[in-house]
Amino acid sequence: MTTAVTTDDEGRSVSIPGPVRRVVSLVPSLTETVAATAPGLLVGATDWCTHPPGLAVRRVRGTKNPDVAAVVALAPDLVLANAEENRRADLDALRAAGVAVYVTDIRTLPDAFGSLARMLAACGLERPDWLSAADIAWASVPVATPRRRAVVPIWRRPWMAVGRDTFTGAVLARLGVDNVLADHTERYPRIDPGALPPHDLVVLPDEPYAFAADDGPEAFVAPSVLVSGRLLTWYGPSLGEAAHVLPALLGRRRE
Repeated sequence: MTTAVTTDDEGRSVSIPGPVRRVVSLVPSLTETVAATAPGLLVGATDWCTHPPGLAVRRVRGTKNPDVAAVVALAPDLVLANAEENRRADLDALRAAGVAVYVTDIRTLPDAFGSLARMLAACGLERPDWLSAADIAWASVPVATPRRRAVVPIWRRPWMAVGRDTFTGAVLARLGVDNVLADHTERYPRIDPGALPPHDLVVLPDEPYAFAADDGPEAFVAPSVLVSGRLLTWYGPSLGEAAHVLPALLGRRRE
């Protein structure tokens, strides 16, 4: 067996036994990415990995509380993780058990296209057509004008929203929508809906909290728009669909 050494998004050297034949993904976006490219590689995924529908692999609990022993028992050649989604303690425990762990860190659209290509390469896979097509689709999306100012709640009881340095904020900015909490000291701060910076839009995704027409908009004065959380927050095959759907939902062009 040969061993390849690569570097993940955190700058960590990862020794990967090759060829890679067994992959466990601890992130829904990464699960869908591998499944769309080489579905036979996946042997494990989290309970939150809902795409593609009907994925028949061993479930290893959640992104924040993976069953480390179950992951190790699957004997993966590589575990895929994300700096934001997964806890360092869990990843360190996997490394201590001798498992190769590759960590992505995706906070912008360019990050997504580059990081996913590198991650797939670590799995021994070529850059897939769907990733190139998504990159091209986003390159052709016009930036809406005038720009809008939005708040993006992600939870209630307590209320929380998207803050600084997030992929979600970067996607919105590309569409001409500025997150009014982008300069907050926290990435996902608690908020008071009645004490927010001036804004003219509320973007309500359906995950992690399932906001709906009768659950969320009533708490805000500004107009609200309901969006698919997968299209707004995931980075994978959903990127192509997002490039076609989100501009129509969130864009506003000057007549």
